[in-house]
Amino acid sequence: MLCAARLALGAGVVGLPSRGKASLAAKMVKYRKMRRPVEPQNWAVDYRERYIPFSKDYLVDALVKEFHSSSQADRATFLAFVSQVDSSLLHRYHSILEQLQALYAPINPDQDTLQEFSLTDAERLAKEQEVLARMDPLLDQANFNSLSEETLAYALVVHHPQDEVQVSVNLDQYEYIRFWALGQRFGPLRVMTTLQNQRGFFGTPRVPPDRQYFKRVVVAARIKNAHLMLKCFKDIPLEGLEQLLPAVKVRTSIFYRALLNGMLIVSGLAVFVNVGMVVLSDLKIGTTSLLLFFAAFMAFRAWKVFGQRRNIHSLELVHMLYYRSTSNNSELLDALALRAQEEHAKEVILAHSFLLQLHQHYHPLDIDSKTIERMREEVQAWLHLHSGLDVTFCADRACRHLRELGVGAGGSPATGTHPVTG
Repeated sequence: MLCAARLALGAGVVGLPSRGKASLAAKMVKYRKMRRPVEPQNWAVDYRERYIPFSKDYLVDALVKEFHSSSQADRATFLAFVSQVDSSLLHRYHSILEQLQALYAPINPDQDTLQEFSLTDAERLAKEQEVLARMDPLLDQANFNSLSEETLAYALVVHHPQDEVQVSVNLDQYEYIRFWALGQRFGPLRVMTTLQNQRGFFGTPRVPPDRQYFKRVVVAARIKNAHLMLKCFKDIPLEGLEQLLPAVKVRTSIFYRALLNGMLIVSGLAVFVNVGMVVLSDLKIGTTSLLLFFAAFMAFRAWKVFGQRRNIHSLELVHMLYYRSTSNNSELLDALALRAQEEHAKEVILAHSFLLQLHQHYHPLDIDSKTIERMREEVQAWLHLHSGLDVTFCADRACRHLRELGVGAGGSPATGTHPVTG
């Protein structure tokens, strides 16, 4: 857990307001004073779920069955539109990815080719900021939400009672920290680890508790005098964001400290009563010497017990990150471009399909604000009906993409390259 004193001394963090860590410290103090904080304040405003929780193929099949199966011609026209959208976006995102990878190559820590030139720390930092700036529109198009300072303060202070592994983070070590997330869910979160016992008492299976978590979390962090770390993780609880940072220190939770101290006291008293009194009476050892020896023995045993517990939790943290990590560094950029491309295609396909239901023949240049709002409501209701999730559909952006694709009355987009827009 972060200390307020450390926060007040730290440098600014990317993604936080200009007041920096002093503001974050104030928010953390606020959460510490709450008896049972359940979620960050203004969470419903700060986090809007925009991720469409269906694959593109499933989405196309569902739309065909529901809206475009009246005739073979209608079905063929819609599928031709989908194919043209895929072709149009393929070149666009391939070009974007090439530019981003070229920009990232000089600072790629996993590069296996010979280094052509070296960068100073200031040059590397500037290059990293440029990469992050170029990633922002991709992350937005991929429907990630940038997590706010309020959310970060909550995540650094609040721990779920089911979290056995806890870590402490010193923000003074970092140049910047940023988090993005998508796919907020609430339900059982199974922990894939070889260390945690998956069975309860009497051998019965342990039921995972209901948790608030994200399907994907992207982390961008840089330790001072090091390099940018880009990582993506899956199924990360809101209260476990700090575990994803580099250079964290495993700490023993209050529950385990109390449990271990209680066990040490009980076992120590038992040893002292059964052994110490015998030694005191038979060997004629002085009381002071015996107490000093006993205190040294208990201190050594406590050091060993707490050290073993920290090692167990460290190994469990490593296993958790191993199972939940999905991509790193340059591989993350590849995965991000593919996800942005798919979300882009899904938004355009949904907008086109529902606009056809509202107006049999439409042109993207003639869509007014009332039609866009009605289309947004229809799409959101349809997504909620099929997924059970509340998804905010970016109708304005989808219509803008339709205009960029040049969809005509026949529904065939024209290919071309356009910048990714948020």
